[in-house]
Amino acid sequence: MLQVNNVSMIFPDKKLFEDVDLTFSPGNCYGIIGANGAGKTTFLKILSGEKEPTKGTVSMDKNFRMSKLNQNHYAFEDEMVMDVVIMGNKKLYDIQKEKDAIYMKPDFNDEDGMKAAQLEADFAEMGGYEAEAEAAILLQGLGIDISKHNLLMKDLRESEKIKVLLAQAIFDSPEILLLDEPTNGIDLKAILWLQEFLINFPGIVIVVSHDRYFLNEVCTMMVDVDFGKINLFVGNYDFWYESSQLALKMAKEQNKKNEEKAKELRDFIQRFSANKSKAKQATSRRKLLEKITLDDIKPSTRRYPFVGFTLSREPGNDILDVENLTLEENGKILVKDLSFRVNKKDKIAFIGNDVAITKIFETINGNVESYSGTYKYGQTISMEYFPKDNSQYFEDKETNLVDWIRNYTNDHSEIYNRGFLGKMLFSGDEVLKKSNVLSGGEKVRMMFLKMMINPSNLLIFDQLTNHLDLESIEAVNKGLMDFKGNILFTSHDHQIVSTVANRIIEIFEDGTYRDESIGYEDYIEKYFKDQE
Repeated sequence: MLQVNNVSMIFPDKKLFEDVDLTFSPGNCYGIIGANGAGKTTFLKILSGEKEPTKGTVSMDKNFRMSKLNQNHYAFEDEMVMDVVIMGNKKLYDIQKEKDAIYMKPDFNDEDGMKAAQLEADFAEMGGYEAEAEAAILLQGLGIDISKHNLLMKDLRESEKIKVLLAQAIFDSPEILLLDEPTNGIDLKAILWLQEFLINFPGIVIVVSHDRYFLNEVCTMMVDVDFGKINLFVGNYDFWYESSQLALKMAKEQNKKNEEKAKELRDFIQRFSANKSKAKQATSRRKLLEKITLDDIKPSTRRYPFVGFTLSREPGNDILDVENLTLEENGKILVKDLSFRVNKKDKIAFIGNDVAITKIFETINGNVESYSGTYKYGQTISMEYFPKDNSQYFEDKETNLVDWIRNYTNDHSEIYNRGFLGKMLFSGDEVLKKSNVLSGGEKVRMMFLKMMINPSNLLIFDQLTNHLDLESIEAVNKGLMDFKGNILFTSHDHQIVSTVANRIIEIFEDGTYRDESIGYEDYIEKYFKDQE
């Protein structure tokens, strides 16, 4: 077990959390959630021993080994891929290096021989002779071809480095595994493999992630960091979210009969008690859920922005035609002869090569001069675009948020603009902040406001959830589902793609593509499940 006793983290200007008492048990995956800045990553660092709490202690079984996903993607540039993975068990790696160094000595003597024999025995006892085979299996499962296992890390793409660091974290099955945003920057096949690995992992997994689908698939418990407290809840993310919403509803209906409330709670728990993640834990989880009472469910104090897009007019039959579009960058073909027609009601998710997808979106928005092929919008189409890089919109150091909004609306009254900013949780003196000092998430919310001001019938989004917290992602997801027009988008948020898209266009590394008029889950079932 991993035990947290009376832990607090208090800075001179801010209290993150205090008096935290938690027990983490093997066989469970714990998802840490909380608003941006609540202290999720700090709590993870306290658990790993990287940061000392203001008070309190963290203890674990003396026979347990803890491993944490390294966030520095360039930490091992001059190391061989295989060695980096084996470094996941530092003691084993150190023994391997020590015995190798002894064998390399030009003046090898009897004392060296005795030392090497002891190291060989220790190495064998720790499974050292199977280490490379185990590392190779992990790397291949995550999509690193065997031809790259003996390359230096600096010879890999960044997405491949992330996979190697994941393999390092899970190498040799530590008893406790700490993962901070493990799905960032890796492809769908690797995420599916990682999900399956964690579902079957026998130890303790503690994960911070903004990917709701991932949290739902792997988590049996949620650890909620909320307004100075950290509380543990049985179930996955959806159970936590919907239970908090149910509690909020019940709190507003104080006069509702207790029997009716209890029935609503029982029906709700019945829906969630047998969710598929960690199937082998389903029975014990169901028993825990069935013990929950009305008093156990607490309304969340989270604030959710409002995201809603207005349809300008019903589009005609001609929306967007792209024919034989070919795009290059630095002499490399990114997209080859791409042709597609956007039909009424299409909400198209572009997946695959992110660089190529950005180039496609920039091209059809008129921002790329050099390309071959054609694209044409219908006469009835009004379009709004969300670029991956929004920095050009926030360069003016003198513009506050009220004035920023004035650039995109016909109503210049401060009352109107303040009200509009309130939809994105900017209130009071916050609206007078200079636009160039906003955080990444605040800039994204301002870009959504820009798109919401002017009605349109075609929305294009390039990585719309970057920098957003879970509350904003929930709001964005609902806004896209409710929009009655066409959407072209790319996102690494599995749940958004699953719930919004009714058509998938996958762009491959060689520039070719696949276009299927099916939902994301059907697409995964058709093209990925047999590859896991």
